[in-house]
Amino acid sequence: MKRIILASGSPRRRELLSQTGLSFEVIPGEVDEDAVVKDLHARLEMQDSLQCMEDSKKENLNYPAEVVKALSASKAEAVAAQIPEGIVIGSDTIVWDDEILGKPKDRADARRMLRQLQGRVHSVFTGVTVLVKEGAETKTYTFFCETKVDVYPMTEKETEDYLDTGEAMDKAGAYGIQGAFGLWVKGIEGDYNSVVGLPLSALWQVLKRYV
Repeated sequence: MKRIILASGSPRRRELLSQTGLSFEVIPGEVDEDAVVKDLHARLEMQDSLQCMEDSKKENLNYPAEVVKALSASKAEAVAAQIPEGIVIGSDTIVWDDEILGKPKDRADARRMLRQLQGRVHSVFTGVTVLVKEGAETKTYTFFCETKVDVYPMTEKETEDYLDTGEAMDKAGAYGIQGAFGLWVKGIEGDYNSVVGLPLSALWQVLKRYV
């Protein structure tokens, strides 16, 4: 049995991966996310320049997808550098509504995000990188999933009551679809598990080749 490592400290990703029945370790991939995104911007700008593009990168490329792929790859690579052989799984999730909505800085920031998302449809992007190290050979598989989430309108009281749960503060976009916020999720288009943090079925299509 190959050594399998989840390069994420997220309890939600750990719970999802455990559904495969595989034995795995957890070693969080520690990276400077701001530096990774900055490097991505530089590479996209270079690509635009080389191709003589006049429009912005966000219009020509699936920008949020590129972000989560870059972050998932960086996290997987950080852990893979520590082991001689094995399978490393890196993942990253962002909420996208014409901008990246990360984890809120404080209650006011969480309130702002919830007000922005309520009553409309937004996207959640999750990127996954699987690094397979076998001797001197390393195989890399990186992909992303986009799920659209439709949110019911929320009253001011509902917003404040949800913030009182404390659930919003450690979640991208200030909500967790698997928690109390589910009361306001009108529907989704795509993979529910991807919104939670790991598109398990898509990941399994890669993992089953090697486990």
